[in-house]
Amino acid sequence: MRSGRYIGVMSGTSLDAVDVVLAAIDEGSVVQQARYSHPMPIELKSAILAVCQGQQTTLSALGKLDAQLGELFAEAVLALLKQSAVSAQEITAIGCHGQTVWHQPEGELRFSLQLGDNNRVVARTNITTVGDFRRRDMAYGGQGAPLVPAFHHALLAHPTERRMILNIGGIANLSLLLPNVAVGGFDTGPGNMLLDAWIAQHHDKPYDKDGHWAKQGTVCQPLLEQMLADPYFALAAPKSTGREYFNIVWLETQLRNFSSVAAVDVMATLLELTATTICQQVQLAGGCQRLLVCGGGARNPALMTRISALLPDIEVASTDHFGVSGDDMEALAFAWLAFRTLSGQSGNLPSVTGASCETVLGAIYPVTPGAFKQ
Repeated sequence: MRSGRYIGVMSGTSLDAVDVVLAAIDEGSVVQQARYSHPMPIELKSAILAVCQGQQTTLSALGKLDAQLGELFAEAVLALLKQSAVSAQEITAIGCHGQTVWHQPEGELRFSLQLGDNNRVVARTNITTVGDFRRRDMAYGGQGAPLVPAFHHALLAHPTERRMILNIGGIANLSLLLPNVAVGGFDTGPGNMLLDAWIAQHHDKPYDKDGHWAKQGTVCQPLLEQMLADPYFALAAPKSTGREYFNIVWLETQLRNFSSVAAVDVMATLLELTATTICQQVQLAGGCQRLLVCGGGARNPALMTRISALLPDIEVASTDHFGVSGDDMEALAFAWLAFRTLSGQSGNLPSVTGASCETVLGAIYPVTPGAFKQ
């Protein structure tokens, strides 16, 4: 086993920052030791948004973005090391998810594309890096997502209690940790993504802090019912989605027959859409005793209140209270997946992704002795 100290790097669909964590990992435990949130430059965020919703682009633009993101991820790792007074030599490896710009989990040639040149991460940090986690699962017929349920199971499964883990990032996903049943998991649909896009368009803010704007509006029930009729929500698992599907264009299409609805009421309806689609999937999966929530949405009291109200018989709580930081869950997961890769162990769960077999995930970018780029 490659026990040691690992760094996880995650840049999610919300595009708000690059989350970096340091953890000591062995076969039986993951102990977080430090965290850092690295700002996402607005110009880079705009460039990502310019290619990840199906817009026309060029190979030159994609190559430049790949290089820029690799440099950004390296900067984030170096900032964490400096803040923590830890040297690169003390780190076994980095698990770098990369920035997803297109996720196509269906069809004859399914694929998922994450940018962020890991060669640059290695060259700048002098630390072995593991990346490109999703495509091996897809090569075996899986959706390549979600990958975090395996980590949830390793850390938060209970022998007798029916638990589900809800991650609310740009997209929301559920992990089903039910005793004596194979682990399940899937993307329920939009988490913060549409909420963030709508407030950015109308108030030039990156997100609706505490759900303050959404709470001022009234849910438009006909609009909500139309959005809930989207075919994605009725799909059976395995299923996964992303910004290429649920984006501002999707929302504008939904609003074509609702032009008279006030912007604040659209915001309230979007929050209700996120809460409703999550809770419907919890109930369709047979419910649970405890729903543990992580991700940025867990910090939105308006959203958490609605989820709790829609699931009155389930205890809804943050993963923070069960030993895993809700803000750092995904970055920790990719540090753990890097540990699994270097240990030669599988990182996917076919019961979640639909792959034909368990497999080691990711590509390893080793350090070149004597070639460290300052």
